[in-house]
Amino acid sequence: MSWQLQEAKNRLSEVVKAASTKGPQIITVRGKETAVVLSERDYRALCGVREPLGSYLCRTAPEGIDVELFERRDDAGRDDCRDDRA
Repeated sequence: MSWQLQEAKNRLSEVVKAASTKGPQIITVRGKETAVVLSERDYRALCGVREPLGSYLCRTAPEGIDVELFERRDDAGRDDCRDDRA
């Protein structure tokens, strides 16, 4: 739902309740979307610490599949092939 700023100020408790039950509430200023009121749960989902991809894949791998973790090697990678005669 969208709320004009003055209306949102006057009915803040309703805006907050709607954010927790109906989802994000958009605040407009002079007809332009300016701010969003989120529930605490939605805010935490956006800002929370995310699990590293490798950990997630290992944790969610189907039963019976052997997942082996390995360390990245400290090799130097490719040789430098640049031509310095320029």
